[in-house]
Amino acid sequence: MGRCWGFLIGFLGAACLLGWGRGGQQPPETAAQRCFCQVSGYLDDCTCDVETIDKFNNYKLFPRLQKLLESDYFRYYKVNLKRPCPFWNDINQCGRRDCAVKPCQSNKVILNGLKSGKYSEEANNLIEECEQAERLGAVDESLSEETQKAVLQWTKHDDSSDNFCEADDIQSPDAEYVDLLLNPERYTGYKGPDAWKIWNVIYEENCFKPQTIKRPLNPLASGQGKSKENTFYSWLEGLCVEKRAFYRLISGLHASINVHLSARYLLQETWLEKKWGHNITEFQQRFDGILTEGEGPRRLKNLYFLYLIELRALSKVLPFFERPDFQLFTGNKVQDAENKILLLDILHEVKSFPLHFDENSFFAGDKKEANKLKEDFRLHFRNISRIMDCVGCFKCRLWGKLQTQGLGTALKILFSEKLIANMPESGPSYEFHLTRQEIVSLFNAFGRISTSVRELENFRNLLQNIH
Repeated sequence: MGRCWGFLIGFLGAACLLGWGRGGQQPPETAAQRCFCQVSGYLDDCTCDVETIDKFNNYKLFPRLQKLLESDYFRYYKVNLKRPCPFWNDINQCGRRDCAVKPCQSNKVILNGLKSGKYSEEANNLIEECEQAERLGAVDESLSEETQKAVLQWTKHDDSSDNFCEADDIQSPDAEYVDLLLNPERYTGYKGPDAWKIWNVIYEENCFKPQTIKRPLNPLASGQGKSKENTFYSWLEGLCVEKRAFYRLISGLHASINVHLSARYLLQETWLEKKWGHNITEFQQRFDGILTEGEGPRRLKNLYFLYLIELRALSKVLPFFERPDFQLFTGNKVQDAENKILLLDILHEVKSFPLHFDENSFFAGDKKEANKLKEDFRLHFRNISRIMDCVGCFKCRLWGKLQTQGLGTALKILFSEKLIANMPESGPSYEFHLTRQEIVSLFNAFGRISTSVRELENFRNLLQNIH
């Protein structure tokens, strides 16, 4: 797949192949080696190498991208967090806005403690966990009066432009603008069966996978051994490139979110302050090669795969943003002009990336079969976006919906290359258009993946001396 010319395998990869000690004796692997040993050299389905991606992202792209996402146009995202789950009803117990874990009020131990007038140690722990999750999972919906007036202006401007593909979600009276800078993606306490149920449904029902083949390390199933892991990946490698890519995109998104939660973990909380930082143990549990029976490094490789897909989409969409008629409208002409210059600077940098993913082999077979596969692709992805309405933690739901829409927008761009090429230089673009929602989600979703790649370097350094 892809004609991306990579470089030599990186230092960690070489160390894994050649050994570290003298006379054939190797010292025990460090935690960094167990997580990153396989995440070096060339990526699956593409000969792009990880080291080049790291350097490009961390030192060229990341700082400018973060500056762009702090601007008014990109920091406010309109979302409906009150849509009911369309698939099941059992999230109602903790589906309220401020609650992020299931056993808040209905847990049997807590009820017994209330009836007896005292709590057991287990009940006290569960109550404390729930109270913490309520605090961490709450969405800060506060907007200044000035900002509220501004977003009304933005809506009027968008309605008068050539938007024809509005997401029905933001037309709901329940949809509200949320300040993403006031609601950073980080650990909220949302975990356990409820959180895993979301991902299990996504993997088991939406990744073109036979029901008889189980994903490795499924925490809700027993007896997941190496033989089943091998069966799973043997099946995966036998898929066509499009279906294999679909799985890797979802796995990469899952991995990216887990990196964020591990990097912004609540390490300490006092009445005076909260301390957030890197939780090395949490990262190892999700990505260590031994602790995950080889699954963790695969997840990290899929994260890089996702990065390349979204990077490629950004390079393809440059002509849309270069048109003189396009503006990042907030009503502040000076700031809007500066932000467009910064945006184009970032996109030109993206276009200069030397190892772009080659998506031309996607849907390149028989035209009838290719169209059916593309439609299946779209329907599966749309279903995943609906599953995000079943997430019990509202802050997790916010970022899940945003990143899902961002990835969907990236795929829309990749599938619209001819439409983008035929856009008029000025005036409305009816054949290809991006709404404000799509633009904000596209860049914020890529900002999240870019942050993940940056954090992997931090974790690699933190784990270097741990065995």
